[in-house]
Amino acid sequence: MAEIIQRDGTWTFDGETLRLVPGHDKNVSLLRKTLGELTVPLTALAGIAFEQGKKSGRLRLRLRDGSDPLLQATGGQLTDSSDPYQLTVEPDRYGVAEYLVDEVRNAHLIEQVPAAPCDAYLLTGPSVPLSVSAGDGTASFDGETIRLEWNWKTEEAKTAAGTRSLALADIAAVEWQPAAGLENGCLRFTVRNAPTKAPPKYDPNSVELWGFKKDPLMALVAAAVQARLPHPSAPAAAPKSLAGPSAAEAGAGAERPAADDHDALLRRLRELGELHQAGILTDEEFTTAKQAVLRRM
Repeated sequence: MAEIIQRDGTWTFDGETLRLVPGHDKNVSLLRKTLGELTVPLTALAGIAFEQGKKSGRLRLRLRDGSDPLLQATGGQLTDSSDPYQLTVEPDRYGVAEYLVDEVRNAHLIEQVPAAPCDAYLLTGPSVPLSVSAGDGTASFDGETIRLEWNWKTEEAKTAAGTRSLALADIAAVEWQPAAGLENGCLRFTVRNAPTKAPPKYDPNSVELWGFKKDPLMALVAAAVQARLPHPSAPAAAPKSLAGPSAAEAGAGAERPAADDHDALLRRLRELGELHQAGILTDEEFTTAKQAVLRRM
């Protein structure tokens, strides 16, 4: 178990998952506080790094592409302060941060987590129901229906149609754009068979954002919807044969995974032995990892 407690938050690693809990300090962003605790499985992790500074350091997690609906919906546009996968570290805790990094990296190496992008989400995304008011409207999502309600600042072209209800099944895509410079941001839903090039100010399927404090919370609505849409990298379903598989094919398919698993575990044992002999794994780490593999066998 490795744990680091800071005013910015607490990160705990138990060998399989990282538990990220935002702190209660006034400098912790509204998005992180609203999002709450996150559980990141080791399989979703692409890397971890610790950067030292004169006044403070920073822990950073890098997730595999396509593993998190929040990162998928925001496209890497969250600011450092709103990024839940960063933690500010005080100088007197640098040693603890480095120990956490070593523990995560060793487990990552032992488990041989692939670096390839994911074809399914490994994190669940924000919980629903969820409702956020920002910009020119309020966006609500209950897991099945998106509801867009307008306020007194909304353009008449959008308010004329009244409150907007969009079924999840009709949504082709969702995007969140923060306000940048003189450009306003938006939360936009793309509806199937109804494409539009209208700017968010006039688009009845968009909430326009002006760069105020609550704007980043709209990213949580985008992530909750994204988590329930088909994954963009999901493999296409293979057509099923009308006759179905033969008995021989079915039998072969039932036996093959067990044989493959056994061979993979034997390879893992050999690799652990090589890492131990090379000095990468300590005696204790090697023994723990070997026992875990043997239990699976």
